[in-house]
Amino acid sequence: MNPLMRQADFIQLPLFVRGKVRDVYDLGDQLLIVVTDRISAFDVVFAELIPDKGAVLNSIAAFWFRRTQGIVPNHVMSTDPATYPLGLAAYADQLAGRSMLVRKIDMLPAECIVRGYLEGSALKEYKASGTVGGMMMPAGLRQADRLPEAVFTPSTKEASGHDINITFSQLEQLLGQKLAREIRAKSLQLYQEASDYALSRGIILADTKFEFGLCDGQLVLGDEIFTPDSSRFWELSDYAPGRAQKSFDKQYLREWLETLDWDKTPPPPALPEPVIAATAAKYREAYERLTGNPLP
Repeated sequence: MNPLMRQADFIQLPLFVRGKVRDVYDLGDQLLIVVTDRISAFDVVFAELIPDKGAVLNSIAAFWFRRTQGIVPNHVMSTDPATYPLGLAAYADQLAGRSMLVRKIDMLPAECIVRGYLEGSALKEYKASGTVGGMMMPAGLRQADRLPEAVFTPSTKEASGHDINITFSQLEQLLGQKLAREIRAKSLQLYQEASDYALSRGIILADTKFEFGLCDGQLVLGDEIFTPDSSRFWELSDYAPGRAQKSFDKQYLREWLETLDWDKTPPPPALPEPVIAATAAKYREAYERLTGNPLP
């Protein structure tokens, strides 16, 4: 088990951005992404840390970036701290397994979401209008039903609070027709690749989100990819439409929080040790099941 990390403030470099989970440092034309053990739900960061969560997220993302680089280039340069510049190799023990050195790219102002199953905001939209992402769906679909085909449902990227779902036409207005169509095609191709692979490991990839950017005019995949924080992973052997599914992501935490009298605004409730341990186990199992390897 890796030592717990709340934030990477031992790094004496300019902070590029501190997200809910990641601390990102500015190295000029490169960035150092450090994945901490913080956890958020409903856009609120909790005081408690989840053991091994940073290592799981970073290692799963690295696995998928390697696996999908033939579909679209990505921003990863190295995940080996011994190769990091500017004296960062001195922190190899702290950074091992939970960091990656990446190219700095111009991120596009959109989240690229692909849904293969009916859950989350797609389920709410379907119940209200019979559509998913503004596209008509067959009548009579149940929670967690597989959709006739995977659908691309983009959203805006908001600096704070929830992202806003938009139509593909709105995405074309935002990015231009050519680029919007390219990221839709790449998103669907990435989802298909990962979905097929996950099924071979006994896991359903229900939906996921990507972020793309541009580097020298080339489309590049950035941020994270197919992690339990950016995707819904379900247990295939327990899959049964019409109810919530057994999940490998932080849905377990969300469902526990839904049992509380909490309005989903700060301050968050304290997480009891059994919930922390169960959440950590979900993350570790996701890595081991998907990659076939024990967590480093």
